[in-house]
Amino acid sequence: MPASDETSGDLPVTGSLVVPASALSWRFSRSSGPGGQGVNTADSQVELSVAPLELPGLTGAQRDRLGQRLAGRLADGVLTIAASEHRQQLRNRQAARERLAAVLRAALAPPPPPRRRTKPTRGSQERRIAEKKRRGELKRRRGGWD
Repeated sequence: MPASDETSGDLPVTGSLVVPASALSWRFSRSSGPGGQGVNTADSQVELSVAPLELPGLTGAQRDRLGQRLAGRLADGVLTIAASEHRQQLRNRQAARERLAAVLRAALAPPPPPRRRTKPTRGSQERRIAEKKRRGELKRRRGGWD
């Protein structure tokens, strides 16, 4: 039975959206940075790619929202997430899966409700006018010694 943090299974994003493992594409390469003797032999950097607009189970509105919010990150309709912060490939795979889920979750989130415009309160208006009068009086008293 696969564990929830396994790197080869389906990727749950939200309660209604699960990215199937067959839609995920993995690529491995040598990571930059320190690593000792194993740095030139271990392919620890991970690139995880998915075509988010082709995922099954998306509604039309969700597909439009994904297209708009991920437009700058998509290359030929494919979203790629790279992870190289860990020295082990397995931990980088887990980090890439978590990051992909977070990006998709943020892109699918509904827009916040519009701001409701309000008038300034009477007290805040009075405080503002009183401060302006005080400041004006201070400047008026700066005059010469006439």
